[in-house]
Amino acid sequence: MSDSKDFKFDNSVILIPFLVVFSIWFVFWLDLKFNFNFNKYGILPRTVKGLRGIVFSPFLHSGTSHLINNSIPLVVLTSGLFYFYKKIALKVLVYGTIFTGMLTWVIGRESYHIGASGVVYLLFSFIFFSGIIRKHYRLIAFSLVIIFLYGSMMWYVFPIKKGISWEGHLSGFIVGFLLSVIYRKVGPQKPVYVFKKTEFDNHFDEDGNFLEKNDLNGEDLKEK
Repeated sequence: MSDSKDFKFDNSVILIPFLVVFSIWFVFWLDLKFNFNFNKYGILPRTVKGLRGIVFSPFLHSGTSHLINNSIPLVVLTSGLFYFYKKIALKVLVYGTIFTGMLTWVIGRESYHIGASGVVYLLFSFIFFSGIIRKHYRLIAFSLVIIFLYGSMMWYVFPIKKGISWEGHLSGFIVGFLLSVIYRKVGPQKPVYVFKKTEFDNHFDEDGNFLEKNDLNGEDLKEK
C-alpha cells in the first residue's frame, strides 16, 4: 500500500514555519524599537487579565537568546508537522497553542509567562508520541530524529532552572501527548499489506498442511 500521498511536499512546509518565526521576530523588533514592554501581555496565572496571554504570550520573548533558542526548533518542528501530518497540522498548532496557554494559566506560578517554548514542547511531544502510536516506519524514524535533536529538552519540564517557565513546558508536553492520542486515527497510518491468494495456496489447509488434490475432479488422491 503506497503512502506517498500522505507525505507530499507543498508550500505550507516552508510558508507556515516562516510566518511563525517572522511574527515572533517582528513583535520582538517592535518591542525594542518603540519600548512597548509587551511582557505585561504574557500569561498571568489565575487572573482575568492574564487570560490574554494565552493568545499573546507565544509572540513575546525576554531577549535575543530566548528568541533564538525558540526560533530554531520552531522551524524544524513546524516544518515536520506540516510535512508528515498535513491533514491535522493547523489544528494541532492552533488548538495546541490555546490549550497549552490555558493549562499554563491554571498551573503556573504568579508571574508573567512568556515565550514560544510551550509551543515547542507541544510540537515535540505531538510528533514524538504520534510516531510511536501510529507505528508507521517513517513517522517512527522522524520521532527518533526529534529525540536525538531535542531529547535534552525533557529536563526542562521540571523546575530545575530558575527563571524559566517549566509550567509552560510541561503544559505543552501534556497537550502534545493528548492531541497525539485524540488525532491518532487521522492522517498517515501504519501501512497494511494485502497479499493476494494464489492458486498454489489452495493446496494447503488452514493449518498449513499440504493437501493432495486430483487435478481433474478435486478429490483427494488415495493409495491404490
